[in-house]
Amino acid sequence: MLDWLKNINKEYPEFWKAYLGKFEHKEPKYIAIHIKTTGFNVKKDVILSIGALTIAEDAVYIGQGYEVTIPQYRFLHDNGLSNDFVMESEQTKLSESQAIEKCVDFIGSATLVGYRLHNGLDILNEALEKMGCGRLKNEAIDIEIMYQKLNETMDKKYSLADICQAYKLNHEESNTTTEYAYSIALLFLKLKTRLGFK
Repeated sequence: MLDWLKNINKEYPEFWKAYLGKFEHKEPKYIAIHIKTTGFNVKKDVILSIGALTIAEDAVYIGQGYEVTIPQYRFLHDNGLSNDFVMESEQTKLSESQAIEKCVDFIGSATLVGYRLHNGLDILNEALEKMGCGRLKNEAIDIEIMYQKLNETMDKKYSLADICQAYKLNHEESNTTTEYAYSIALLFLKLKTRLGFK
């Protein structure tokens, strides 16, 4: 609750200052984002990959995206997990701090759109704190909540596959983070239209 106290007179990294400066003139766009993590424990789990695509003017801009794999070799080794998917991935590989810095630069002040986005954002915010930064300031929209609102079923949980199936979108669990982000972007555009907001 009093997190702001520990940030008084704090000297932030340059990329974080640039990010904060982007909120002086907020961008009228959305970023569909999927953050793949090892789990949901903010203190123990880590980010494995991030995929993000720009949504503007009711269109998904495939050429304006961000995709990265973070080879968390130490975490995987310490927990007896395979790193085969990291080795086989064709995505750009960066260290966690480099990947997060580039992600923050990419998302800027855009509104973030995702599926159960709070899980990934919590772990991303924890990593940012370790890097001497604050928490992300972006507004966030969750497509599961949009779908629940549209169907007036706020107490029911829906998987991403359920929502994709309702709109006849192809979705497979083995997709890359960018393919997840693409599905999220398409669903967002459909739900946004049906809910009648801009």
